[in-house]
Amino acid sequence: MAAADSVVVIGLGRFGTALALELMAAGTEVLGIDDDEDIVQSLNGQLTQVVRADSTKEEALRQLGVHEFDRAVVAIGTDIEASILTGSLLVNFKVPNVWAKAISEPHGRILDQIGVHHVVYPEHDMGRRVAHLVRGAMLDYIQFEDDFAMVKTVTPVELVGTRLGDTGMRARHDVTIVAVHRAGAGFTYATADTVLEEGDTIIVAGRTAAAERFAQLR
Repeated sequence: MAAADSVVVIGLGRFGTALALELMAAGTEVLGIDDDEDIVQSLNGQLTQVVRADSTKEEALRQLGVHEFDRAVVAIGTDIEASILTGSLLVNFKVPNVWAKAISEPHGRILDQIGVHHVVYPEHDMGRRVAHLVRGAMLDYIQFEDDFAMVKTVTPVELVGTRLGDTGMRARHDVTIVAVHRAGAGFTYATADTVLEEGDTIIVAGRTAAAERFAQLR
């Protein structure tokens, strides 16, 4: 039986490897699977277990206990057929949470149709994120569904020295400051009594266009 805090990552290219190593760094046990012996050898000792196997073969996955995992990621890149077959096997195993990387919208639609729970588009999503960073003055940017974003930016001059509850932020800019980072201290939640200082880094939440406009203030 797989450990409660464990994930199987199938496909150890750049995306799959980065994901697997980040999970390990966060204390999650990872079973990595790839059909390339060189990749498997390069990750030996870095993951809880890493094996060479053909993930399109049901018996191979069963022998590795993949059907006992609660979470699985199909990170296979260019081999769309292998991605779909692997995803289908995981769904048939009734793995409760299956994520799969899609390299195109048609690929993603097929993964969705076969029952994959979470379809992600790493290249597309990263491209959009970087585009927002390039065209704005943001330090970081995360967009959620329904045109909502959280933006990391610097405190504009107009807010320095003013209690947030007195700035009329929502009425004037249609955004909310949710956290503040001051030099020498960590992030803290922003409240109505928070007074911003020059050089403070802030996290702002709101509609994407409004958050971008706010980030351009100086």
